Amino acid sequence: MEEEIKKTLEEVRPALARHMGDIEFVRFEKGVVYVKMLGMCHGCPLSEITLKAGIEEILKSRVQGVKEVRALA
Repeated sequence: MEEEIKKTLEEVRPALARHMGDIEFVRFEKGVVYVKMLGMCHGCPLSEITLKAGIEEILKSRVQGVKEVRALA
C-alpha cells in the first residue's frame, strides 16, 4: 500500500513544484497518511486546502484504505 501512496504522491509533485513546493511521504498508519510539506508549501496558509481538498481526495480515490492525510511539522 505504501508503494501506491508514494506513486500517487509522485504524480502530484509537479503541481506543487510549479509553486516551488514539494511533499514527502513519512508513513502510513491506521488509515492515515503522514506527509511533510516542503519548500514554499511549508507554512503556506493555503497548504491545508491543498492537502485536504487536493492530495487527500486524490489518495482516497486511488488507494483503498486511505482515510485521511495529515501534515507533520
